[in-house]
Amino acid sequence: MGFEAFSPAHWAALAVAAVVVAAIVLGRNRLRSPRANRAVRIGLAATLAGCEAALQASYAMAGEWGYEALPFQLCSIMVWLSAVLCFWRNRVLYEIVFFLGILGALQALLTPNLDETFPQFRYFHFFAGHIAIVAVPVLLTAVDGYRPNFRSALRALGWLHLLAIPAAITNAAVGTNFMFLARKPSTASLLDLLAPWPWYLLELELVAIALCLLLLAIVRLTDRVMKAKAHSKEVERT
Repeated sequence: MGFEAFSPAHWAALAVAAVVVAAIVLGRNRLRSPRANRAVRIGLAATLAGCEAALQASYAMAGEWGYEALPFQLCSIMVWLSAVLCFWRNRVLYEIVFFLGILGALQALLTPNLDETFPQFRYFHFFAGHIAIVAVPVLLTAVDGYRPNFRSALRALGWLHLLAIPAAITNAAVGTNFMFLARKPSTASLLDLLAPWPWYLLELELVAIALCLLLLAIVRLTDRVMKAKAHSKEVERT
């Protein structure tokens, strides 16, 4: 039986994603202790690296390793960048993973390009990897105090275009569809709401800009709400 969008298996995975994000945000004070912070970062990095290593091993064991296994999908790139970010908390790397990682992984979580369902290997690999991609920038934002800004959104969009270059070259050379630049995915996705190829690529430019600004707005609005709550508590104490 193949994977079906918004089936019980899909809802269960989305619930796990929500719980992971909520646990990081609500437990942010405890996660600021060096020991807990390091443990979570190691766990996320191990999950990310383990998912990708297991996927490559599964291709090799089944004799299915080919050009499609190259790490040129956006989320495949984000897997490794997120894993590195767990240990090397670089500002530029954070910006890339915050915008491109969250947007790419959320799209994948909502409309999975997936053939296998629970309890098959690809189901666990797919959702564990994408949930971890989202969790890493959430951790750095909610716990470590990193913040995106308007310029970082523009830089992330610039990096998106740079990352698309090797994907597009490989697509043209061997007929792959990395980053869905050559055609829309075979399974239902948000791209179905856009124009046919190649025009949806132009529309995606506007969608990417809008979504990056939306993420930035969510962070800023959350900060304002939290500051307002903190201020009201101080007033009550006085």
